[in-house]
Amino acid sequence: MPFEAPELAPPGPQQIRADFGGLYAVNALIAFIFATTGPVAIILAIGRHGSLAESDISSWMFGAFFLNGLISIAFCWLYRQPLVFLWSIPGAVLVGQALGHLSFAEVIGAFLVTGLLMLVLGLSGWVRRAMQAAVMPIVMAMVAGVFLRFALDLVYALRDDFWIAGPMAAAFLALTALPRLGRYVPPLIGALAVGALAIALLERFQPGAGALFSFARPTLYTPVFSWRAIVELVLPLAITVLAVQNGQGVAVLAAAGHKPPINAITVACGAGSMLSALVGSVSTCLTGPVNAILSTSGERTRQYTSGLLVGLLALGFGALAPTFTHLMLATPKAFIATLGGLAMLRVLQTAFVASFRTTHTFGALMTFVVTVANVPILNIGAPFWGLVIGFLCSKLIEPGDFAKPRQSD
Repeated sequence: MPFEAPELAPPGPQQIRADFGGLYAVNALIAFIFATTGPVAIILAIGRHGSLAESDISSWMFGAFFLNGLISIAFCWLYRQPLVFLWSIPGAVLVGQALGHLSFAEVIGAFLVTGLLMLVLGLSGWVRRAMQAAVMPIVMAMVAGVFLRFALDLVYALRDDFWIAGPMAAAFLALTALPRLGRYVPPLIGALAVGALAIALLERFQPGAGALFSFARPTLYTPVFSWRAIVELVLPLAITVLAVQNGQGVAVLAAAGHKPPINAITVACGAGSMLSALVGSVSTCLTGPVNAILSTSGERTRQYTSGLLVGLLALGFGALAPTFTHLMLATPKAFIATLGGLAMLRVLQTAFVASFRTTHTFGALMTFVVTVANVPILNIGAPFWGLVIGFLCSKLIEPGDFAKPRQSD
């Protein structure tokens, strides 16, 4: 088996208690709050856009947090590194577009095939070659194309429900412009708090029928395997997980002095994606932003304890997924749209910079245009065709870029 062996034996309970401390608890709490604000709003926005039932969304959230929390705890303990797994935001956005013409069961079938593909790549050790084969400017242009809708929804929310969206956007901009204050109150958390206050003052909180507090009862779905869903979703999902999400997560951990086990991570993403697909959740990935927060301060050999705490918090959040889903869906649509749009701004900015700053710029442009146009061909969605057409255009018009060192991408 190509799994990387841990450098040290897994820590026992006494070692974990000795390594844990206040700094690592604070880092874990900040990282967890980040993971449960904007990203959760994105799930809810996608669920609404795709006409999913509240039970479907809560089951998705259970898989995204509870199951991935178990994987995170296992990897942080085994490798003594902050290896937190959650779910692919670009993958979720791809699914949001696909739900306009695919059934949820077909999407789940594509999740399973994607998980199987990643499992094979991890077990075979081919994952490094697969990651190197991706032309990142073209991949990130596809990501920018699918993310653009969230930024547009933010503008529409400001137009349609200004007294909810306006104060949230103002708080986000103020905290972003004042980095000292933003260290204590992250901009997205500030926007959420201001939005909640506006909802309370305007008396816009409208919970529907059903108990506010309840534990998860995940739905087990029967997948449907259709060629159009597999062709449309599997390749873009696998690329976004391996090259975009996992690539980012591995990079931030390596920069902090860790040695992430790439093969084992890929196997975990494949197995986790297949398991979480059965409860309707999008593909598992090694999260970049959360692991970046956990690895920025403290002693490197103790940072794994922050990952363990994030995993435990994710278990609790996943177990109470119906409660959080019910509460969030009781808020105005503009609240979720604004929170999701604000969460996407930095990611969208990064995607544009990665797409157009160096090589393959024409191919990236064609990928972006085709993806944004969102015109399916042969019943296969635009993100897949964006990748194909962008790659072919770049190969035809920018052949010299393929001969340059891939680091320049």
